[in-house]
Amino acid sequence: MTRRWPLTGALLAVLWIFVRGVELDPRALVGELLIGLVVGMLIAYFLRGFYTPTLGPVRAFKVAPYAGLYLLVFLKELVTANWDVAKRVLAPSMPIDPGVIEVPLRVRTAAAITTIANSITLTPGTLTMDYNAQTNTLYVHSLDGSDPDALLEPIRTWEDYALVIFDEELKPGDPVPQLETDGGDGDGAVERADPAGGDDGGD
Repeated sequence: MTRRWPLTGALLAVLWIFVRGVELDPRALVGELLIGLVVGMLIAYFLRGFYTPTLGPVRAFKVAPYAGLYLLVFLKELVTANWDVAKRVLAPSMPIDPGVIEVPLRVRTAAAITTIANSITLTPGTLTMDYNAQTNTLYVHSLDGSDPDALLEPIRTWEDYALVIFDEELKPGDPVPQLETDGGDGDGAVERADPAGGDDGGD
């Protein structure tokens, strides 16, 4: 059995390179990777109690492809969302319909919920506002809340991978819990009121 925190530290080092936006130069990449390893290993070591203590080679082999797919989907959404936000900024005529969506989750461990919530926040145009532990639900603000299904699609994909990565009780493809609120759709999302006050109140 191997300790999990060194693997976490190595993944944080790779994430460090993406966050830093290093030029495609071997010396710069190696230098930033070394810095990332130092920072990542320290963070992973001091927070090692947050994760399960050991990770066997069989489990590591099973989890690695899902972790890679999670990262690829996240990077794809990151690029797509950046492009979408840039278009909206440069073309003010494009519609902006902000809204808050309730997203019930299938993942239940703290690490999995935190990973999903942070992935949402790191994607431009969306922000995780709050988490309801009683209903296991995230409240997500979106720059364009007119299409909840489009918002949910990458979240459900991340969640499918997270169910395997964090060894959750549910499995990919299992149904999403339905909120007991009027307006829920088949994917377990409920659209909330426009925070900008889109309703003029009527008479």
